[in-house]
Amino acid sequence: MSLYTYKKKDNSPKKKAINYFSYLALIIGCFLLFWSFYPIISFELYSRLFLKKSLKTPVADNEVNSSVKQANSVLGVFNIFSNNLRDYTQASLWFPSRPQTGSFSVNVKEYFLSIPKLNISDAKVVVGGEDLTKSLIHYLPQSLPGEYGNVVIFGHSTLPQLYNQKDYKTIFTYLSSLERGDVIIISLGEVKYYYEVFSTSIVKPSDVSVLEQQKDGSYLTLVTCEPPGTWWERLVVKAKLKLL
Repeated sequence: MSLYTYKKKDNSPKKKAINYFSYLALIIGCFLLFWSFYPIISFELYSRLFLKKSLKTPVADNEVNSSVKQANSVLGVFNIFSNNLRDYTQASLWFPSRPQTGSFSVNVKEYFLSIPKLNISDAKVVVGGEDLTKSLIHYLPQSLPGEYGNVVIFGHSTLPQLYNQKDYKTIFTYLSSLERGDVIIISLGEVKYYYEVFSTSIVKPSDVSVLEQQKDGSYLTLVTCEPPGTWWERLVVKAKLKLL
């Protein structure tokens, strides 16, 4: 039985290059994973610590809600592990129990929104629209900016790495950075309306209370999916008209 074993070490340049390349590929792979998932994880932590989460689910178990459940069985659910087939560029899928149906009483087709803090300037808002890749959407319009009621505007968000304030598919990515007192400007014709942010919260897609009209003042509600790049929940920023 031998007392010692000798193993020849391969110190050839080719072997060293392969080893270095393997380590480099591993480091790059870890960096890309971190780059992809950090915004989602960090926003989730931020939202749990600093944003109010609403647990309201006022949708009754009626025929409409049952039909939504049946559709979910085909399209997938809001569970993060679902094989979800929904096209979230369509506004009506954001709150499936409250789709846009019928005609609207408002006679304005579009106006413009600006958020100075986010460098968003004159983004087009289509009243009662559906395609979120081409504009922001004034959803279920029952009142106009400046009037008593609640103007609800949807906008897409994505991972911060892909953000472009001029791209409607990414325009609301940094909506969560708005704070109490920040200003949102609505331009309707020659008139500008200045709204002041007063609350930020997170709701489930089943919570349609954010779509309800409020007749005690003129309100603006901005909605996007969160965490950025996902469809799991809805980030809601509420603002009220400033009396200048």
